[in-house]
Parts: sequence; structure tokens; C-alpha cells
Amino acid sequence: MGAMPEVIELNVGGTGYVVSLKTLLAEDGSWFQDAFGSGPDSAALPPHDSQGRYFIDRDGALFRHVLAYLRGPAAYALPTGGVLEREQLRQEAEHFRLAGLLELLTKSGPGCITVGYRGSFQFGRDGLADVKFRKITRLLVHGRVALCREVFGDTLNESRDPDHGAPDRYTARFFLKHVFIEQAFDMLQEQGFRMVGSCGSGTAGSVSENLKPGVDTEENRWNHYNEFVFMRD
Repeated sequence: MGAMPEVIELNVGGTGYVVSLKTLLAEDGSWFQDAFGSGPDSAALPPHDSQGRYFIDRDGALFRHVLAYLRGPAAYALPTGGVLEREQLRQEAEHFRLAGLLELLTKSGPGCITVGYRGSFQFGRDGLADVKFRKITRLLVHGRVALCREVFGDTLNESRDPDHGAPDRYTARFFLKHVFIEQAFDMLQEQGFRMVGSCGSGTAGSVSENLKPGVDTEENRWNHYNEFVFMRD
């Protein structure tokens, strides 16, 4: 009776993978420990395909997330493909008995995110005095850190947040690297969020007498602040 090779070739639903045995056995209690942890003569091993690879009849595309989690659970980021992909990944995690991955999927499930902005309607120039353009200087994001990172990914700016880490904490200091509110709404919708409430300051008819140099008096009348609350069940 020999030992399992250190490098394992897999065929998962028609997709080929090469992974170390150490990675496959990384999580205690997993399906992989039962299948690959008892040696090459174990009856629990999956069958071979025509190329000699171990065949696992599961979703080949989603298996890359399973391996990414096994290779580094602490640094693993959940996929941003929407509710359907997350539900499919949850089913894979249940099949392979990956308790840590299931916990991550559960924790980052339901929740609320608030998007706010302070803006104005900028008046046109050069003969376009009757035209007003929406002007947004920054899109603010408030909510649970893990949820905000999941939804906005690389577009999330965390530079103003002093307490990095701890994904289960909440913050009101995130903002986006762009000022396209429709893009932010699209990203929230893709992740299964829906808007449940909004509020706004409206425009002001009064203007301070002590305006900063270069500030348009008429434009300042149209300053406003809006917030939009999104929720995922």
C-alpha cells in the first residue's frame, strides 16, 4: 500500500485542475479528507477518467472558488457574480463539507447598505445658461464592511477608514472611486439588493452672503444631499 501523490490531477465536471494534496486536505472534516486522506487504495476515492485524472461530478466552473478558499481561507474573497452564483457555491460548500466556506457565505448574506451623496445642479456656460447638470463630488457608502467590499470590490475606497480589517464591523467612512451613482445602483442590484428607502435635503432657496471666491451664487441655491437605503434578504 503506497501513499497518495503530492500533486493531484482532477477532472471536475469536465474542467481540469491540478492541486496539491496538502491543499485538498486543508480543512478538517471535509469531503476531500474522506476521499483523498486514506491512501491510493481507499474505496472512497473518485473514479478515474480516460486520462487518469480523478473525476468529480460537480460544477467545474465553481470549483475554482472551492480551491481558492482551500488555498487561503483567511484571504479568500467571496465571488461577486450575484445571488444565484452565491447560492450555487453554497451548494458546493455543503457537498464538500467546507464548514468555513459555509460560514462565510452565511455571514455575508443579508444586510443593508446606504449610499449617499452631496451634490448640486451646475448651471451651463457659454450660452447654455438655461441648462443644469447634476454635479456629484463624492459617493459615500455606509454599512457592514464585508458587505461593502463584496458589492463594490475594487471601486471601494477605504483610505478614510482608520480601522482596517475586522470584516464584521460597520463603517460610515467608505466612499467610491467614481461618482457615477447609476453604476453604484447597478452593482447593488447585481448582488441582489433592492432599494427600500431614500431621503433628501432638497434644494435651498437661500444663499449665504459669505460665499467663497469663485462660487456661483445661483448654483449654490441648488445644493442638496440624498441618501438611498438598499437591503438584501
